[in-house]
Amino acid sequence: MFDALLSIDVLGGPVPILVFAAAAALLLALLARRPSLALLRRVGLAGAIGLLGAVITWLVCIRWLNLFGESLGAGNYLWVAAVFCGVALCVASIGRAPRWRTAVAIVAVPAFVLAAALGINLNYGLDRTVGNVLAITIPNPIKTKPLAHQSTAYDVALWKDWKAPADMPLKGKTGTAHIPGTISGFHAREAGVYLPPAALVAHPPALPLVVMMMGQPGNPDPEPIASVLNVLAAQHHGLAPVVVVADQLGAGMPDTLCLDTARYGNAATYITRDVTDWADRHLPITHDHRFWSIAGYSNGGLCGLSFGIDHPELFSNVLDISGEEFPGAEHPAATLNEFFHGDKAAYDRAKPFNRLAPGAFPGSMIFTACRDDPAYHHVAQAELRAAQRAGVASTLIDLPTGGHGMGALMGGLNGGLPLLFATLGLQKPG
Repeated sequence: MFDALLSIDVLGGPVPILVFAAAAALLLALLARRPSLALLRRVGLAGAIGLLGAVITWLVCIRWLNLFGESLGAGNYLWVAAVFCGVALCVASIGRAPRWRTAVAIVAVPAFVLAAALGINLNYGLDRTVGNVLAITIPNPIKTKPLAHQSTAYDVALWKDWKAPADMPLKGKTGTAHIPGTISGFHAREAGVYLPPAALVAHPPALPLVVMMMGQPGNPDPEPIASVLNVLAAQHHGLAPVVVVADQLGAGMPDTLCLDTARYGNAATYITRDVTDWADRHLPITHDHRFWSIAGYSNGGLCGLSFGIDHPELFSNVLDISGEEFPGAEHPAATLNEFFHGDKAAYDRAKPFNRLAPGAFPGSMIFTACRDDPAYHHVAQAELRAAQRAGVASTLIDLPTGGHGMGALMGGLNGGLPLLFATLGLQKPG
C-alpha cells in the first residue's frame, strides 16, 4: 500500500488535474459572495500583501542569499506569487461570515501550497512520482550477474559481430541495487540500474558501462536514461551500455561537492571505488576501461567531469549535461570558508580543469547545455574551450531550449548518448 502511494504519478494522469481543480474550486468559494467595495478592498489588499511577500522572498532567497545558484525562471516565480496571494486571501477570509468561509480558508492554505509545489515540479519535470518528490526510492531489486567467461579484449566491432537471439526482449530492464560503501564508508541511497536487451539474454556479450549521476536535489532514477537507450538499442540489435545511476548525495541530499569531506562523507571514493568495484563484480560488462563512461546532469555533471579527469584509468568518456562549473559554484565564498578553511589554493585545486594537464585525458568529453539556461550554457562553452586546450577530443551539443530541468536532461541524453555508440563499438564508425 505504501509503495503504491509512493508510485503515484505527479507529472501526468489525474493527480495534477485533481489538485489544480480543487485549488481553483476553493479559490472560487473564497471569492463567492455579493460584490461590494469592502470585498474589492479586502481582495486587493490580500493581493498586494501576497505580491509583496513574494517579492521579499525573491530578494532574500534569490538575490541576496542565492540559495539556488540561478534564476528559477518566470514560470516558477509566477507560482510563488500565486501561492503568496492565495494564502493572503485565506488569512483575510478567516473569521468572515458565514462560518463555512473560515473552514474553507483553512483547508485552502495547504491546497494552494500543494498546487504551487506541483506546478513548480511540473515546470522542472524531474520528479515523476510521490517517492521522487520525497526522495524515497521504492526498492525494485534487479537480478544481475557478471559474465561467466570473458576475454580481456573488448570486441570493438560488437556492432558487426553480435547476433541477437530470437528470444531477446524488445526493451531493457530497470531496477534498483544496494551498493554498499565498503571502502568509502559512504551511506548512499539505492542505485538505479539499466540492463539493455542484449544483457538479458542467456549469453550476453561484454557490454560497455556508463556510470551516471543526477542533480542536487535529485534521485538516482534510471528511467530517463533507460528511455533513451531503449530507443537506441532498438536501432542497434539490442546493444546499448549497461548503466548504473549512482547516488553521490546520500540521505538528505546535501551537495557533497563531488569530494571526500569530513562533513558529508567520502562521496568521490564511493563512486570511483565502491560503485565501480560493484559493477565489475555484478554486471555483464567489459573490464576494458576504454569502454567505460561517466555521465551526469547538473551536480552530477560536475561529478562526472571531476571523476573522469581524476580517473582516466577508469573512465574514457565523459558526458556532462548542464553540469556545474566547480564544487560549490553557487556559493563559492561559503564553500571556500566552510570546506577549505579559507585556503584559496586548495579550493582552486578542487576545480576540475585546474587539475587537467595537457594530454592527461586520452578519451573524449561531451558537453551539453541549453541556450535558455544562460548560466549553465556559458559554463558548457567555457568547459569545451578548456577541454580543447588540454587536447581532449570534445564536443558541445548546443540545445536551443530545455532550461535546466527535464528538457535539459533529455536533450543532453538524446544528443550525447548517440555520439558514444561508435566510440563504444555499438555502431559502425562514421
